[in-house]
Amino acid sequence: MKKELKIYLASPRGFCAGVKRAIEIVEKSINKYGSPVYVRHEIVHNKQVVEELKQKGAIFVDELSDVKDGNRPVIFSAHGVPKSVPKEAKLKNLSYVDATCPLVSKVHRESEQLNKNGFEILLIGHKNHPEVIGTMGQLPNGSIKLIETIKDAEALKSSDFKKPLAYITQTTLSVDDTAEIIDCLKKKFPKIKGPIKEDICYATTNRQSAVKKIASKCDMFFVVGSRNSSNSVRLVEVAKKAGCKNSQLMHSEKEIPFSEIDNSNTIGISSGASAPEKLVQTLLDNIKKDRKVSIEEVIVAEEKVVFKLPKELN
Repeated sequence: MKKELKIYLASPRGFCAGVKRAIEIVEKSINKYGSPVYVRHEIVHNKQVVEELKQKGAIFVDELSDVKDGNRPVIFSAHGVPKSVPKEAKLKNLSYVDATCPLVSKVHRESEQLNKNGFEILLIGHKNHPEVIGTMGQLPNGSIKLIETIKDAEALKSSDFKKPLAYITQTTLSVDDTAEIIDCLKKKFPKIKGPIKEDICYATTNRQSAVKKIASKCDMFFVVGSRNSSNSVRLVEVAKKAGCKNSQLMHSEKEIPFSEIDNSNTIGISSGASAPEKLVQTLLDNIKKDRKVSIEEVIVAEEKVVFKLPKELN
């Protein structure tokens, strides 16, 4: 007799509208222009997605200087790029398609507007993440100061700033951790200006809410996603904070911990915004081999957001 196991499946999970759009941009570009098309950086942070697009005819490069054939189009990843990248593409006469997520582009426009209106800008985010590099690269060097932790926020002094102060954030942060940093900034600088609509995207917020709702009921929690995916790594942290100490990131190199699953009665599963749903289904199929599984899907929101493709692909 297989032992019973209850699985709570978080919903929404997996692909967000920005990721779907970015993948579609690569596929449609291959259909329209033929292969290969070049993609600067991983289009989204997921190995499987990148491998599948390679098989269809995408070549992934780190920099535009790695593009071997200047007659082929280049696609910029969903995380956004510094201003210097399209400028370099124009100098090299490369045709490009920008797959930056519209919600990241919104943060780029905010930073430019704030700069134009004479604000000094703080960006809450993670150093070296492509989205942060892209956002900081919208303005001249030194225009944006990065705040990674509450400690960074606490260390700021009024005397550090000559102009009025504003903050923006990366779109894939932990909602609670970011709220803590923003509270600290508002206490220190009561006049600090924030975005009209918060920068953390709807998909990040919804996925974290779904995880919070079920984590405390679970002996184990799995987040399917890549190690370099900020929103996936945040989901693991959120699950731990919400009461499931044994929360793990299921990335492509990780073996399924069957012995730990054997000792569990309830498991929670979610996936990051760049993880394909079939990876979740494969994990479920593997667990079902040894256990009699009952699944309860816990839905905290219905996502109906769809982003238009760039006009050159319509």
